Amino acid sequence: MTISVTKFVKNCHFGITFQSSGHFDSAINLMTTGNHHIYIYKIRVRLNNLNLCINHIVHLTLPHSLFLQIDTPSTNDFNAILRGLASSYQPAAAISWFHRMLRGSHKIDALTCSFVLKACARILARPQTLQVHSQVVRTGFAADALLGTTLLDVYAKVGDLGSARKLFDEMPVRDIASWNALIAGLAQGNFASEALELFKRMREEGLFRPNEVTVLGALSACSHLGALKEGEKIHQYIRDEKLDMNVIVCNAVIDMYAKCGFVDKAFVVFDSVKCKKSLVSWNTMIMAFAMHGDGSKALELFEQMGQADVKPDKVSYLAALCACNHAGLVDDGMRLFNSMAENGVNPNKKHYGSVVDLLGRAGRIQEAYDIVKSMPMVPDVVLWQTLLGPCHIYGNVEIAEIASRKLVEMGSNNCGDFVLLSNVYATHERWKDVVRVRDIMKNRDVRKVPGFSYVEVDGAINKFFTGDKSHEKWREIYDKLDEIRFKIKEFGYVAGTNYVLHDIGEEEKENALCYHSEKLAVAFGLISTSEGTSIQVFKNLRICGDCHFVIKLISKIYNREIIVRDRVRFHKFDEGSCSCKDYW
Repeated sequence: MTISVTKFVKNCHFGITFQSSGHFDSAINLMTTGNHHIYIYKIRVRLNNLNLCINHIVHLTLPHSLFLQIDTPSTNDFNAILRGLASSYQPAAAISWFHRMLRGSHKIDALTCSFVLKACARILARPQTLQVHSQVVRTGFAADALLGTTLLDVYAKVGDLGSARKLFDEMPVRDIASWNALIAGLAQGNFASEALELFKRMREEGLFRPNEVTVLGALSACSHLGALKEGEKIHQYIRDEKLDMNVIVCNAVIDMYAKCGFVDKAFVVFDSVKCKKSLVSWNTMIMAFAMHGDGSKALELFEQMGQADVKPDKVSYLAALCACNHAGLVDDGMRLFNSMAENGVNPNKKHYGSVVDLLGRAGRIQEAYDIVKSMPMVPDVVLWQTLLGPCHIYGNVEIAEIASRKLVEMGSNNCGDFVLLSNVYATHERWKDVVRVRDIMKNRDVRKVPGFSYVEVDGAINKFFTGDKSHEKWREIYDKLDEIRFKIKEFGYVAGTNYVLHDIGEEEKENALCYHSEKLAVAFGLISTSEGTSIQVFKNLRICGDCHFVIKLISKIYNREIIVRDRVRFHKFDEGSCSCKDYW
């Protein structure tokens, strides 16, 4: 793509006033022929505005050529280029220019560092962020509160939360942006508990009142942890401070309630928002129903979008397809998928993946494989993983091996891929093949992600691994599990040892099943809460079939509502049944 210099300069508004079109044409001639040294002083004065035009062109050759005409570039001249590059399609170039400044012993200022840090954030350049930080300290800009906040924000975005927290603690002066940056960084960087603690500390210190940005970070942490009680407190604060007039905040509240296991509360917020709903509001609510397995409500809401003059986008269709997946609505899902192109939305890989998942869950694995083969784009790793999953459930060795070979060819080193293939072989008692797959895992240093579950009690998060004895109440937890084992056998429970895919004896398999992390979490919930209290458990992997059956019985025997959020969806257990209707 090219743009004429005349059009470029007219669009840029350097601040130079031309008395006539003749004067303008003369200036253009001087610039394009290179004979423009007599105009350099004007261009130099106005170079700070040059970055405003950089996004109008694809190649930054003209700003560069203008800069090169300056005999002794000032800091402001460099800053103009840095600012433009940091916002352009090639932010890495800003870092190169910064190094050029340092090599040429040019003076840098706080703005220089700020622009380069913006570029570092965009390309997630941690080493370069550390270099800029050293320059900030060396040049005495560390006291600049705005620059300190920018630096903290960049550390959070590049994932260096240790440096972000250290910088925050050492700040002589903090503003609300500093608090917001660290809260959001912790929430997004798998330190959700720490994010909530920081949010509480901010409120306790009372120097700043949390604003819209603050509560977004805190709500994100609640969503990640499933911390309902804390989420409810934040929601009340939002109402008290009238922050619910912001649709982005309302969307975050909807998402929080849904991810904490209370889709009904999410819908109440969706249905009663004071501000105008956005497309994201609709998509968030449809996906909430999908995660909870309520396909009918999700599709009903999808249809209502049209009545509300809200046009569904790719995310809307993906959420509706996910709802069909979890509810087993195969015909509805296929109808929806086939209607996408007619409604101006071209399916992408995620939509194809959802259809493959839809068919696979229903046991129609050959049809799912045919979809993969007929795709107009090359299937990626995620699609082959999606196909491999149901092969384990339905024991389809042939297509499992095809999907596994494709994953190996694509360089996938995901432990789940090998574990699924190993489990398919184990289901058919092909132990030699199981050993072969596990040897490959060992040779490639592929390690299985350990399963863990956690449960919130009195605002504290309690985490458990399979066979865990690290909790201070582990003896009471194990005693409760022994009690549960005795009671559920009276209801005809027989351990689902087919879920233990190891070549060991039946008794060993039964013992291995008994101490799965989700069972430990539920047992802890039972001994730590009063009768009738709902228990929410969150697991990083998919819940196993035996745990699913056992928790159904626990909900009946102990008269408890138990909500389990696993890697895929929510399971709401009540009176001996599950919201998934055993389709998962």
